[in-house]
Amino acid sequence: MFVFNYAEGASALSVWGVWLIVFIALFAFNEVARRWKAVGFFSFVILPIILSTLWFTVLRDTTYTDWFHLAKVYSATAGCIGFWCIRHVKWKNKSTGQEKRLADVKWVLVFPALILAINILEAVSRDFQIGMQYAGGGILADEAMYVLGGPWNYLNGIAGILNIITITGWFGIVIKKRTATDGSKDMLWPDMLWFWIIAYDLWNFAYTYNCLPGHAWYCGFALLLAPTLCAFTVGKGAWLQHRAQTLAIWCMFAQTFPAFIDQGSFAVASTYNPLPLFVFSSLALVVNIGVFGYMLYKILKTRINPYRGELYIDLAPYKAVKALAE
Repeated sequence: MFVFNYAEGASALSVWGVWLIVFIALFAFNEVARRWKAVGFFSFVILPIILSTLWFTVLRDTTYTDWFHLAKVYSATAGCIGFWCIRHVKWKNKSTGQEKRLADVKWVLVFPALILAINILEAVSRDFQIGMQYAGGGILADEAMYVLGGPWNYLNGIAGILNIITITGWFGIVIKKRTATDGSKDMLWPDMLWFWIIAYDLWNFAYTYNCLPGHAWYCGFALLLAPTLCAFTVGKGAWLQHRAQTLAIWCMFAQTFPAFIDQGSFAVASTYNPLPLFVFSSLALVVNIGVFGYMLYKILKTRINPYRGELYIDLAPYKAVKALAE
């Protein structure tokens, strides 16, 4: 699946060690950014402004300036800003004196689902683009990376579309209550359960392996595992928030230090073997078909519209997340 850069002095131990450092750093950053409001504001408002200035001035000859990378970093950052506002913005009604929260404004809760769907759609379009323009292999026009287009791109593109369709229950998004050990006020999405998250992870890993083969070791492996582990342990129910924050900070890092993943001993390449390309995309499609089928089953059984209400309210994992809410 992957080829370590032994010519530059890499070893399996050193590359795995760096992968572990990246994973721990992403997990730790997310913990700090979610627990302290000021750190989150700095990380996703102030820091992107500073870095954007550098990317388009002193770093313009080394950083990524193609539409895809810029869209990815700014869409992820926009998601983080929106989620931060949903979690923390509140005001007092002048006439009644009552406190109001942005999280209580129902139409605002469409934003998390919308930004997630847009993010997935960006990647789906890239999969189809690689499949059509780079069938049989070729160097990407907007960056020095070889890709191997094939039927796997179409399989995974369809998996991504199903992943969008199966996003449900965003009007049930709530805020986590403060506790003695966690004052994060996480944005909880009770209807976004483990099976959808696993389906997303499989689709996204296949996407990175198909379309970003030189980056998949870090952004398709460590970057996916960090928010998922957090969502299944210390930050239950807030996977989307964790995913957005880790994705945004990774994209900012990759934009600023592209040589880390593209050159040197820590760069990890794909084998470009059609078998794993086909296997992972097929697996992503099969699992997403399964989630889609389960969603249809629940709709027929409960008569609930999953885009207006919450679909999985009878499941124990849903109830466990809901119990954490204010």
